[in-house]
Amino acid sequence: MSEIRIKTLVVGMVGTNCYLVYDHETKRAAVIDPGDGAGQIANMAVSLGLKPEAILLTHGHFDHITGVKGVKEKYGARVVISHEDAPMLSSAKLSLAAFCGGEQNIVEPDILVADGDVVKLNDIEFKVISTPGHTKGGVCYLVGDYIFTGDTLFFCSCGRTDFPGGSSQEIIASLKKIAALDGDLKVMPGHDRLSNLNFERENNPYMKM
Repeated sequence: MSEIRIKTLVVGMVGTNCYLVYDHETKRAAVIDPGDGAGQIANMAVSLGLKPEAILLTHGHFDHITGVKGVKEKYGARVVISHEDAPMLSSAKLSLAAFCGGEQNIVEPDILVADGDVVKLNDIEFKVISTPGHTKGGVCYLVGDYIFTGDTLFFCSCGRTDFPGGSSQEIIASLKKIAALDGDLKVMPGHDRLSNLNFERENNPYMKM
Protein backbone atom coordinates (compact mmCIF):
# COMPACT_ATOMS: atom_id res chain seq x y z
CA MET A 1 0.00 0.00 0.00
CA SER A 2 1.35 3.42 -0.97
CA GLU A 3 2.30 5.85 1.75
CA ILE A 4 0.61 9.15 0.93
CA ARG A 5 2.47 12.31 1.79
CA ILE A 6 1.37 15.91 1.28
CA LYS A 7 3.17 19.23 1.01
CA THR A 8 1.28 22.52 1.08
CA LEU A 9 2.34 25.72 -0.66
CA VAL A 10 0.51 29.04 -0.49
CA VAL A 11 0.64 30.65 -3.93
CA GLY A 12 -0.70 33.61 -5.85
CA MET A 13 -2.19 37.01 -5.16
CA VAL A 14 -4.99 35.75 -2.90
CA GLY A 15 -3.13 33.03 -1.05
CA THR A 16 -4.33 29.80 -2.63
CA ASN A 17 -3.45 26.51 -0.98
CA CYS A 18 -1.65 24.34 -3.53
CA TYR A 19 -0.98 20.74 -2.56
CA LEU A 20 1.58 18.20 -3.73
CA VAL A 21 0.24 14.74 -3.00
CA TYR A 22 2.74 11.97 -3.60
CA ASP A 23 3.72 8.36 -3.14
CA HIS A 24 6.66 8.30 -0.74
CA GLU A 25 8.30 5.31 -2.43
CA THR A 26 7.83 6.02 -6.14
CA LYS A 27 7.80 9.85 -5.84
CA ARG A 28 4.94 10.00 -8.36
CA ALA A 29 2.93 13.11 -7.53
CA ALA A 30 -0.23 15.06 -8.22
CA VAL A 31 -0.44 18.83 -7.92
CA ILE A 32 -3.79 20.10 -6.67
CA ASP A 33 -4.81 23.66 -7.61
CA PRO A 34 -1.58 25.30 -8.80
CA GLY A 35 -3.06 28.79 -8.55
CA ASP A 36 0.26 30.41 -9.44
CA GLY A 37 3.95 30.00 -8.69
CA ALA A 38 4.84 27.26 -11.18
CA GLY A 39 8.50 27.88 -10.38
CA GLN A 40 7.84 27.64 -6.66
CA ILE A 41 5.99 24.36 -7.19
CA ALA A 42 8.82 23.01 -9.35
CA ASN A 43 11.40 23.94 -6.70
CA MET A 44 9.42 22.03 -4.08
CA ALA A 45 9.09 19.05 -6.41
CA VAL A 46 12.83 19.05 -7.10
CA SER A 47 13.69 19.31 -3.40
CA LEU A 48 11.59 16.23 -2.69
CA GLY A 49 12.56 14.34 -5.84
CA LEU A 50 8.97 14.29 -7.05
CA LYS A 51 7.61 13.55 -10.52
CA PRO A 52 4.32 15.44 -10.96
CA GLU A 53 2.13 13.43 -13.34
CA ALA A 54 -1.29 14.97 -12.79
CA ILE A 55 -2.75 18.39 -12.08
CA LEU A 56 -6.07 18.09 -10.26
CA LEU A 57 -8.27 21.17 -10.30
CA THR A 58 -11.13 21.67 -7.88
CA HIS A 59 -12.57 24.41 -10.09
CA GLY A 60 -11.62 26.87 -12.78
CA HIS A 61 -11.20 30.27 -11.16
CA PHE A 62 -7.95 32.05 -12.04
CA ASP A 63 -6.55 31.84 -8.51
CA HIS A 64 -6.57 28.03 -8.79
CA ILE A 65 -5.34 27.61 -12.37
CA THR A 66 -2.73 30.30 -13.16
CA GLY A 67 0.19 27.94 -12.56
CA VAL A 68 -1.28 25.04 -14.54
CA LYS A 69 0.40 25.86 -17.84
CA GLY A 70 3.88 26.13 -16.30
CA VAL A 71 3.57 22.83 -14.41
CA LYS A 72 2.13 21.06 -17.45
CA GLU A 73 4.86 22.32 -19.77
CA LYS A 74 7.65 21.35 -17.36
CA TYR A 75 6.42 17.88 -16.44
CA GLY A 76 3.89 16.88 -19.10
CA ALA A 77 1.38 16.39 -16.30
CA ARG A 78 -2.23 15.63 -17.24
CA VAL A 79 -4.72 18.40 -16.46
CA VAL A 80 -7.85 17.13 -14.70
CA ILE A 81 -10.99 19.26 -14.34
CA SER A 82 -14.75 18.83 -14.51
CA HIS A 83 -16.54 19.15 -17.84
CA GLU A 84 -18.51 22.16 -16.58
CA ASP A 85 -15.45 24.16 -15.50
CA ALA A 86 -13.15 23.19 -18.37
CA PRO A 87 -14.00 26.32 -20.45
CA MET A 88 -12.50 28.45 -17.68
CA LEU A 89 -9.03 27.20 -18.64
CA SER A 90 -9.16 29.23 -21.86
CA SER A 91 -11.32 32.23 -20.91
CA ALA A 92 -10.18 35.14 -18.79
CA LYS A 93 -13.83 36.17 -18.48
CA LEU A 94 -15.02 32.80 -17.21
CA SER A 95 -12.04 32.32 -14.88
CA LEU A 96 -12.57 35.87 -13.52
CA ALA A 97 -8.98 36.80 -14.35
CA ALA A 98 -10.24 39.65 -16.53
CA PHE A 99 -12.13 41.19 -13.63
CA CYS A 100 -9.73 40.57 -10.75
CA GLY A 101 -6.39 41.51 -12.23
CA GLY A 102 -5.25 37.92 -12.50
CA GLU A 103 -3.26 36.28 -15.26
CA GLN A 104 -4.83 33.88 -17.76
CA ASN A 105 -2.44 31.21 -19.02
CA ILE A 106 -4.49 29.29 -21.56
CA VAL A 107 -4.20 25.51 -21.34
CA GLU A 108 -6.22 22.54 -22.57
CA PRO A 109 -7.60 19.88 -20.22
CA ASP A 110 -6.53 16.25 -20.63
CA ILE A 111 -9.12 14.51 -18.48
CA LEU A 112 -12.70 15.64 -17.80
CA VAL A 113 -14.17 14.17 -14.64
CA ALA A 114 -17.60 13.79 -13.09
CA ASP A 115 -19.02 12.64 -9.77
CA GLY A 116 -17.77 9.20 -8.78
CA ASP A 117 -14.82 9.09 -11.18
CA VAL A 118 -11.46 7.92 -9.89
CA VAL A 119 -8.11 9.36 -10.96
CA LYS A 120 -5.29 6.90 -10.29
CA LEU A 121 -1.69 7.71 -9.55
CA ASN A 122 0.09 4.42 -9.05
CA ASP A 123 -1.72 2.94 -6.02
CA ILE A 124 -3.12 6.30 -4.93
CA GLU A 125 -6.73 6.84 -5.94
CA PHE A 126 -8.40 10.24 -5.99
CA LYS A 127 -12.17 9.90 -5.89
CA VAL A 128 -14.05 12.77 -7.51
CA ILE A 129 -16.99 14.23 -5.60
CA SER A 130 -19.14 16.74 -7.46
CA THR A 131 -19.71 19.79 -5.23
CA PRO A 132 -21.26 22.65 -7.23
CA GLY A 133 -22.16 25.95 -5.62
CA HIS A 134 -19.02 28.06 -5.82
CA THR A 135 -18.87 27.18 -9.52
CA LYS A 136 -21.07 24.92 -11.63
CA GLY A 137 -18.37 22.32 -11.93
CA GLY A 138 -16.70 22.45 -8.55
CA VAL A 139 -15.37 19.12 -7.27
CA CYS A 140 -13.60 17.76 -4.23
CA TYR A 141 -10.98 15.01 -4.29
CA LEU A 142 -11.08 12.27 -1.66
CA VAL A 143 -7.87 10.31 -1.13
CA GLY A 144 -7.25 8.20 1.93
CA ASP A 145 -8.18 10.20 5.01
CA TYR A 146 -7.95 13.53 3.18
CA ILE A 147 -10.50 15.58 1.29
CA PHE A 148 -9.36 18.47 -0.88
CA THR A 149 -12.31 20.84 -0.88
CA GLY A 150 -11.19 23.76 -3.04
CA ASP A 151 -13.50 26.71 -2.45
CA THR A 152 -16.48 24.60 -1.38
CA LEU A 153 -15.60 24.08 2.29
CA PHE A 154 -13.38 26.32 4.40
CA PHE A 155 -12.62 26.41 8.11
CA CYS A 156 -16.01 27.34 9.62
CA SER A 157 -17.11 28.78 6.29
CA CYS A 158 -17.77 28.03 2.64
CA GLY A 159 -17.06 29.51 -0.76
CA ARG A 160 -18.72 32.57 -2.25
CA THR A 161 -21.78 32.02 -4.40
CA ASP A 162 -22.14 35.48 -5.95
CA PHE A 163 -19.86 34.79 -8.92
CA PRO A 164 -21.29 33.59 -12.27
CA GLY A 165 -22.31 29.96 -11.92
CA GLY A 166 -22.56 30.19 -8.15
CA SER A 167 -25.58 29.03 -6.18
CA SER A 168 -26.21 29.25 -2.44
CA GLN A 169 -28.67 26.35 -2.63
CA GLU A 170 -26.19 24.18 -4.47
CA ILE A 171 -23.31 24.89 -2.10
CA ILE A 172 -25.44 24.03 0.96
CA ALA A 173 -26.40 20.75 -0.74
CA SER A 174 -22.72 20.12 -1.48
CA LEU A 175 -21.77 20.77 2.15
CA LYS A 176 -24.42 18.29 3.28
CA LYS A 177 -22.94 15.77 0.84
CA ILE A 178 -19.49 16.27 2.34
CA ALA A 179 -20.85 16.07 5.89
CA ALA A 180 -22.40 12.69 5.09
CA LEU A 181 -19.03 11.14 4.18
CA ASP A 182 -17.62 8.54 6.55
CA GLY A 183 -15.04 9.37 9.15
CA ASP A 184 -13.20 12.39 10.48
CA LEU A 185 -11.49 13.34 7.26
CA LYS A 186 -8.69 15.89 7.16
CA VAL A 187 -10.09 18.91 5.33
CA MET A 188 -7.65 20.52 2.90
CA PRO A 189 -9.33 23.72 1.64
CA GLY A 190 -8.44 26.06 -1.21
CA HIS A 191 -7.64 28.94 1.15
CA ASP A 192 -6.84 29.58 4.80
CA ARG A 193 -6.27 27.01 7.54
CA LEU A 194 -6.76 23.27 7.44
CA SER A 195 -9.47 21.55 9.42
CA ASN A 196 -11.15 18.24 10.23
CA LEU A 197 -14.55 17.07 9.13
CA ASN A 198 -15.87 16.34 12.63
CA PHE A 199 -15.01 19.88 13.67
CA GLU A 200 -16.78 21.31 10.63
CA ARG A 201 -19.85 19.13 11.23
CA GLU A 202 -20.12 20.56 14.72
CA ASN A 203 -19.05 24.17 14.19
CA ASN A 204 -19.48 25.25 10.59
CA PRO A 205 -22.74 27.25 10.42
CA TYR A 206 -23.15 26.62 6.69
CA MET A 207 -22.66 22.89 7.05
CA LYS A 208 -25.26 22.83 9.84
CA MET A 209 -27.97 24.53 7.72
